[in-house]
Amino acid sequence: MTKFGYPATLIGETGHWSVLLRPQQVTLGALVLVLREEVGAFGAASPAAFADLHAAVSRIEPILRDFVGYEKINYLMLMMVDPDVHFHVIPRYEGKRTHLGQDFPDAGWPGPPALGQAVEPEEPVRQDLLRRLRDAWAATPA
Repeated sequence: MTKFGYPATLIGETGHWSVLLRPQQVTLGALVLVLREEVGAFGAASPAAFADLHAAVSRIEPILRDFVGYEKINYLMLMMVDPDVHFHVIPRYEGKRTHLGQDFPDAGWPGPPALGQAVEPEEPVRQDLLRRLRDAWAATPA
């Protein structure tokens, strides 16, 4: 989780999952959903973690829908470098979204996300994203 800036990027947690702001924003509101169990494969996650995945997703989607106004949402489990079980959560939309004057295009729309064309938010933008998403997480029923 530290590769994704934990604990500074933490948005919220469920019993088994941590939701982090993705440091490189493939699209506005891109997150990382990380399993806190030390397993090397998704299939090795506990039954409780699988059940708790529902709790995380059911909070993530309305938060991002309200904040970003996405048209689609992608969950990518790439795990090529990072050993922790995790998903990249990418809200998808045509064109771009602008937050505090910084543009966040969806460069891959309507195809797969263009992971190599992510935007590094300016520090005030990053802090505002964290604040807004944390507030939304806290206000969304578990």
